[in-house]
Amino acid sequence: MLLALAATLIVIAVLSIDIARGPVSRRVRRLLRRRAEPGAIPVGYDPGRELRAEQKARALLRSCVDEADWEMYAELGFLRVWGGEDDPVLRDGDDEHAYAYLIYPHEPLVCFVPASRRLLNEYCVNFPDQSRPYGSARLPASDDVLAKWIALTGDERRLIGAAEMHLPGRLVDPERVQRDLWRLDRWEQARAVRARRAGSLTAP
Repeated sequence: MLLALAATLIVIAVLSIDIARGPVSRRVRRLLRRRAEPGAIPVGYDPGRELRAEQKARALLRSCVDEADWEMYAELGFLRVWGGEDDPVLRDGDDEHAYAYLIYPHEPLVCFVPASRRLLNEYCVNFPDQSRPYGSARLPASDDVLAKWIALTGDERRLIGAAEMHLPGRLVDPERVQRDLWRLDRWEQARAVRARRAGSLTAP
């Protein structure tokens, strides 16, 4: 009798432990599945570090580009770089600015014709973050823009020659690019008006 009672108590204890652990185990399994899903927040991710890195990157970008380019990036979210800067043929006469590029963070370079806003090509270039110990597949957004700007203004032919080229619209929405070109025109017009007003105020 005592033996049967002891066996019953042991079975009840084991079942109680299993029931108590069940919800916890399910929560752990769900958490592990979420971490394994694409796009999940990686273990050890520090959003504060990412924010500090981007703030430093913006400060560095501002120190490298001229005032107009910095204002363009700060207000519009991209940079424009004229093409053919190192090619005397393209810089001759009316063809000096026959084409240009838009530089977006973590997106392909978009080549276009300023006079007609016709999109020419997209060029995929990547600059991975090689810093240690926190290196990752991507630079902070402003560092990515600066790396492309340096490479494009320093040696356009080499960068474009090494890039992966696509037709317009393959990776960047062409309607968005057209909107950005329209925004750029409006921004330049407004900036020119502000400059004229400032000049008239400072004139003797």
